[in-house]
Amino acid sequence: LLFLLFALINNMLRILRLSPPLLRHSPALTAIGLRKVHVEKRIEELGYKLPAPPKSQANYVQCNQVGNIVYVAGQLPQPADGELVRGIVGRDLDLKQAQHAAHLVALNFVSTLKNYLGDLDRVKKVVKVVGFVASTDDFTEHHLVINGFSDTMGEVFGTKGRHARSAVGHHVLPLNTAVEIEAIVEVEPESN
Repeated sequence: LLFLLFALINNMLRILRLSPPLLRHSPALTAIGLRKVHVEKRIEELGYKLPAPPKSQANYVQCNQVGNIVYVAGQLPQPADGELVRGIVGRDLDLKQAQHAAHLVALNFVSTLKNYLGDLDRVKKVVKVVGFVASTDDFTEHHLVINGFSDTMGEVFGTKGRHARSAVGHHVLPLNTAVEIEAIVEVEPESN
């Protein structure tokens, strides 16, 4: 009997892996808990608190979708219950503080995606990330700062969070923030 139960579950999982995306993300499967990925549950298990989705600070939109690709505008290091992380890395912030700022950017990024997509399980792949670090001329560890974002993407989305990336240093960023990161994401079609 145990063998039959195992075989049934194994076949159901195989069918879900091979089924079209619309089936994998259907409301019926969601209702009975059989969706392939549970990103929001993972966020909860990690103990992360998502901030409210940010509002655009100028004349742009937070997300722009073309086909199954979503371009996410530059996100800032805003904690769920605090002020923007501001300053220049190498002068006002050290490497660890800057990495934490990049982690906060990642949480804002996830919040923005959740607000736009409605369901984080629609994320198929974080494709490309561009990170900007406000830093002194002699600071050269921008790539390590942006690891704060990349590591969080891996924690939240698993292998879907692994991405190509650029890390660039600047003298100053909008609103005097320490880090700004934009990204490109591939998503599953919206289920009807």
